[in-house]
Amino acid sequence: MAPQKDFYQVLGVPENASPEQIKRAYRKLAKKHHPDANPADKTAGERFKEISEANAILSDAEKRKQYDRLRKYGAFAGMPRGGGGPGGQPGAPGAGFRFEDLDLGDLGSFGGLGDLFSSIFGGDKKRRAGPERGESVEALVTIPLRVAALGGKVPVVVPVTEACGTCGGSGAAPGSTVSLCAECKGTGTISFGQGGFSVKRPCPACRGRGRVASQRCGGCAGAGDVRVEKRVMITVPPGTDSGSKIRLKGQGPRGTGGAEAGDLVVSFQVEPDRFFTRDGLDIHCSIPVNVAQAILGTKLKVRTLDGKHVVLRVPPGTQQGRKFRIKGQGVEKGGVRGDQLVEIAIEMPAKLSPEQEELVRKFAEATGLKY
Repeated sequence: MAPQKDFYQVLGVPENASPEQIKRAYRKLAKKHHPDANPADKTAGERFKEISEANAILSDAEKRKQYDRLRKYGAFAGMPRGGGGPGGQPGAPGAGFRFEDLDLGDLGSFGGLGDLFSSIFGGDKKRRAGPERGESVEALVTIPLRVAALGGKVPVVVPVTEACGTCGGSGAAPGSTVSLCAECKGTGTISFGQGGFSVKRPCPACRGRGRVASQRCGGCAGAGDVRVEKRVMITVPPGTDSGSKIRLKGQGPRGTGGAEAGDLVVSFQVEPDRFFTRDGLDIHCSIPVNVAQAILGTKLKVRTLDGKHVVLRVPPGTQQGRKFRIKGQGVEKGGVRGDQLVEIAIEMPAKLSPEQEELVRKFAEATGLKY
């Protein structure tokens, strides 16, 4: 197998390229070689995959640092490293290279070759060794303020990967024969590199299964799994704020090889309410009253968070913006419950008839008000 290409060469950037240079180069190449933009070019998919892999390593500061250390020893594209000639040539530095013979020095802190390659190349070598738990997925759920304050149940629909119902996850069409993969000889992995230096990657021919079918499953195109939308009812804890998260064990994508499913992590976004606003554990609202009610006093029915109503007494002479506190009608959290604060908003008549204006003037004169 051909040695792995140098990631800097793949993106066409120098070794000292800045993160911005790498980003620009990747965007330009990805746009040019995207399979959707080149439907007639069968090699576009592989080229796009190669560009994406190079960007994934070089755009991550830690992975790039580790990659540069390995690259120094001539492990990629047969490039000369450390002042030597091209790797793989007889007598040249890097020829017949074995990692066991390498003095690790400060590389020893990475915990060995397996851990180092796993951290750089996404851990595929370890993941293919056996059953793997499904990954966790996140979902953003918007909930009404009332549900966030009091708690409740809301549905959430998340896309997850599940075993194909047609082939049961094998990727083979019903009735087809399954045989050892000729590319990887049934191991599910292939190696690239030069000399004695190699890195294992999932086999592209069998997708890491080690087996290939004479005919691919039509339901999943041979992938073995399909993307579906899963509906889950979640419980919103009382006193939930925007940004709060809960983790639902086993509600995420399925695992491989019979391993348990991943988790569903739900983030909440509380939507504004037309009547209530929240400040910590307290709930605020505004109630309109007319001039007569403000002057003479009145009784009002005020709606609370739980949908019930309480009677609020507004005393005579109440001023605009005055707030009244209704104890224990706020948000409850951690055994503590806030209050509901009701602000008075006095509504003034937009227009008066001549007779009404005369009455207001007489009232003003009788009470000594200036106008």
